[in-house]
Amino acid sequence: MMKEYNNIRSDVLMQALNLINGDREKDYGTPKQNFNTIAEMWTSYMGHKVDASDVCNMMVLLKMARLRNGGHIDSSTDAAGYAALAAEMIESCKE
Repeated sequence: MMKEYNNIRSDVLMQALNLINGDREKDYGTPKQNFNTIAEMWTSYMGHKVDASDVCNMMVLLKMARLRNGGHIDSSTDAAGYAALAAEMIESCKE
């Protein structure tokens, strides 16, 4: 049984959980497919190898930059989601 928490940090993580497990795959494909596509484009643009976990980590940095400049709570939510997806991308490379 999962304990219920009633605080902002838990709300942020639950929102991130709902986002990364939501219905975006219908529009964008699986996270792995989507981040690999982005990585291919960024590799071409930057002229050096970028992988799916790099994409996730760079998106976390983007959200951190927004937070540094007075961003909204949804930037924290998105950063948490991208961090979780980065872990998934790293693990999927081991398979």
